[in-house]
Amino acid sequence: MQTKLAQLDDIELRELVFDSPEQALRMDLTPQDLLEKAMTALSSTERTKLRRSKDKGREDRDDLYAVLRAAFVCHLGVTIDGTPMVVPTVYGFDDDYLYLHGSVASRSLTQPAATVCVTVTVVDGLVLARSLFEHSINYRSAMIYGVPQVLADPWDKLDALRIVTEHVTPGQWNYARRPSTKELAATTMLAIPLTEASVKTRGGPPDDADSPDAALGLWAGELPLRSAWQKPVPDPALPAGTEVPAHIAQRASPSP
Repeated sequence: MQTKLAQLDDIELRELVFDSPEQALRMDLTPQDLLEKAMTALSSTERTKLRRSKDKGREDRDDLYAVLRAAFVCHLGVTIDGTPMVVPTVYGFDDDYLYLHGSVASRSLTQPAATVCVTVTVVDGLVLARSLFEHSINYRSAMIYGVPQVLADPWDKLDALRIVTEHVTPGQWNYARRPSTKELAATTMLAIPLTEASVKTRGGPPDDADSPDAALGLWAGELPLRSAWQKPVPDPALPAGTEVPAHIAQRASPSP
């Protein structure tokens, strides 16, 4: 990615980094500053540009990674035979790609090369205002556009499956049996570039504290939501005495 960015001239870098030519011209940045900003900034395209609640937008690539780390289920939006379809599925990611997998028979993973949309949402709580109109939720979300690449090389597929497995359950790749050649052949693996993405978040109390509704005397505030792993439940078919692996037991332990 850095090599490709280094090949862009000053004007191209400014167009990549900033929402408008006017904003780009106002920023007095050196070519090196532009390159560094382009490396860490999320892309700004017609599809990812925020048109409402721009204050909730996040521009840094690390914000995208933070949302992706916080969840493991995404929603894949595709069009099949002219009809939109949204499919929930687990994912993994690295600095450059989001990885999805499924059966070779899955229609959502076997469409001709076309742009898809993937969303990830983490709900942090309810925002309960004095009026129903001002109710909201606190959340972190990401939206990614891209043309999926089908990974055909077995080693590339294995590495992508490792990334997905380790994202969902760290330590499981080195514990469980890995895919056989037959299982690998029955699996479709997609890599979606993280080059076109947007991030929005909301946090904090309701927005109506300074409105006329504040005089109503009603309670208002946040109802936080926290998801936590529970105690592992063993498969009834396990032989007596089979212990829970350390990497699973540790994950289920309450945070200090």
